[in-house]
Amino acid sequence: MVGPKSVSILVRSSELPRLSLFGPLLQGPIAMTAPCLLVPLLLAACILSPLRPAAAETVYPYGPDSERQVGVPVGAISHHTWTSKLFPGTTRDYWIYVPSQYDRSKPACLMVFQDGGGYVTTNGQWRVPVVFDNLIHKKEMPVTVGLFINPGVLPARSTNALPRFNRSYEYDALGDLYARFLIEEMIPELGKSYNLSADPNDRGLCGASSGAICSWTAAWERPDAFRRVYSTIGTYVGLRGGNEYPVLIRKTEPKPIRIFLQDGSNDQNIYGGNWWVANQDMLSALEFAGYDVKHEWGDGGHSGKHGGPILPEVLRWLWRDYPTPIAKPVNKRQPVMEVLIPGEEWQLVGSGYKFTEGPAANSRGELFFTDISNSKIHKIGLDGTISVFVDNSQRCAGLMFGPDGRLYGTQTGTKRIVAYDEAGKESVVAEGIDGNDLAVSHTGYVYATEVAGKKVWLVRPSGEKQVVDTGIANPNGVRLSPDQSQLLVSDTAGPFVYSFQIQEDGSLAFRQPYHRLHLVDGRSGSGADGMTVDTQGRLYVTTHAGVQICDQAGRVIGIIPKPQNAWLANVGFAGAGLDVLYVTTADKVFKRKTKAKGVLTFLPPVKPPAPRL
Repeated sequence: MVGPKSVSILVRSSELPRLSLFGPLLQGPIAMTAPCLLVPLLLAACILSPLRPAAAETVYPYGPDSERQVGVPVGAISHHTWTSKLFPGTTRDYWIYVPSQYDRSKPACLMVFQDGGGYVTTNGQWRVPVVFDNLIHKKEMPVTVGLFINPGVLPARSTNALPRFNRSYEYDALGDLYARFLIEEMIPELGKSYNLSADPNDRGLCGASSGAICSWTAAWERPDAFRRVYSTIGTYVGLRGGNEYPVLIRKTEPKPIRIFLQDGSNDQNIYGGNWWVANQDMLSALEFAGYDVKHEWGDGGHSGKHGGPILPEVLRWLWRDYPTPIAKPVNKRQPVMEVLIPGEEWQLVGSGYKFTEGPAANSRGELFFTDISNSKIHKIGLDGTISVFVDNSQRCAGLMFGPDGRLYGTQTGTKRIVAYDEAGKESVVAEGIDGNDLAVSHTGYVYATEVAGKKVWLVRPSGEKQVVDTGIANPNGVRLSPDQSQLLVSDTAGPFVYSFQIQEDGSLAFRQPYHRLHLVDGRSGSGADGMTVDTQGRLYVTTHAGVQICDQAGRVIGIIPKPQNAWLANVGFAGAGLDVLYVTTADKVFKRKTKAKGVLTFLPPVKPPAPRL
């Protein structure tokens, strides 16, 4: 595909502060040429970005590593275009830098630059090929291929219409779409011509402004693919949700990422937020969570005048101690680390199922779970052995043990609630309930959710059944609080887990959207499904974002990432000490040793310590 034509544009020096919003796209000599598709972008920048008086800035000089040196081999640069499938209809320019030391027989490292056209030049603010040549020659960074990518543009169908510019959509958004674009499209395309390492420790990302948050997001979402990030004048503000990162970093289990932050005190302060303040918030959050982070603050504005000259030192820091792998941070400050044990990761327990659900532990700590589509109930022994407990469960979904020692289940195939004795013999508890999940109290009250009917059912020990709530859009998971005074019901379609007070007759009162969950970018619902509780009163909820941990006051205090990219259906504690957290996720079951201890609600209530309000 032939790249877009270029046209000359003249930019008055008085307009330059406005254009700086678009970072490296516009960096380089003032007398420049630009693809014709970018002209409307430049005009929009002049209109949308507020003009403000230029402040005096420190001049950051370039060192010798940013200049051509005698005797240093020069890498090759090639220009290409790409039409994306993940960003349908968009085209983009990209460039590939290959160092002269590249050896096809050895996997090379890879570093990806967003807004690539601003980085690939050898005489602009960044001069990346020159810096790479010098540092690779001095063995201060490994042999690294550079991928320089511009954001996508959807060309207009006629000269009377504007193209659609994808820069903010691709760069500012949270979520894994751009990371997937790199992993599923661009890197495989490079792999056709070059031998690239698949080790995430061998891959880095760099960007400025929106390209910076994009680089961070790609590593955050896929640390299995990228682990080194250089962020300059990063847009961690309220354009498409980037302002949430400092909170998410503080709550989420730390990830093996190394990041260098740069910004200046005269950076932008506009409708989306204050860039200077936001970058300091990012640094504070990263330090709080124990990340390998370094920063360089200056007095500059929204440009590469500072980030470019320090590039050599940044790269030395990012690649220091290579090839030692970048480790997952360890800290004692995050509430999530009051649950997790450093070094203990998700372990695969079983696989090959169709859809796993309903983890429930008995008094010995043995775990039972359902494979709904295969109509089986499986048992995991304390030695880890998996066996079939019920061979035809009529598509049982939720499971929970009762005070009579029986295993209760919701049969979706028959719309019944049943119970199994130790031999797997089935008895009918209630009929006419299209149940999903269930909870059983120590007094024998059975609560079940019916998603399609938007109902919460109560089945009393006498067999009497009653609808006790119809006010939740998608009632899914249901659990008792440790002291069994409250019933908790998750709403898959919304951001809340609802709390009810249980009355003396088992009915419910005082419904409240109590626990507020984090949403994944692009989704209107949390995906909240199964839940469990521990002795400290913490609630664990499976969601799109992972296992979200809430305190008794209804606040998310920790997020444990998913063990695989699939629907996270349910969660439960099991094991001899009830300290092993199990999750059911599509075709697999995983477990993880924790510091927490679960509560079995068919046993007498457990009163947790009072919450900090």
